Amino acid sequence: MIKKYIDYLKDNPQGYWFKARLYGWGWIPMKWQGWVVVACFVVVLLLNGFYFDSKIPTGSDPRVVDLVIFFGVLLVSITILFSICYKKGEKPRWQWGPPKDKIK
Repeated sequence: MIKKYIDYLKDNPQGYWFKARLYGWGWIPMKWQGWVVVACFVVVLLLNGFYFDSKIPTGSDPRVVDLVIFFGVLLVSITILFSICYKKGEKPRWQWGPPKDKIK
């Protein structure tokens, strides 16, 4: 099972940054460029959270404008990540295990 998974991950002749997940739907980073994109996404989310936390006084509720900024940055960053994965990765598909045509 693990050997099939490793063989699937190593099979990347098109040079995709992201490959379709072996179980479920979505992508996993395959090349260093994909890992950089994911790392930048995580950094943006962390900075967004720290910024949001610093704007709210202790013990008070957040203002509507702060919530709009927080969720706006969150939505834009997810959209950018999804579009990069779609453009630089395999076509996403639902699968459960190695593709049947690739099993050795």
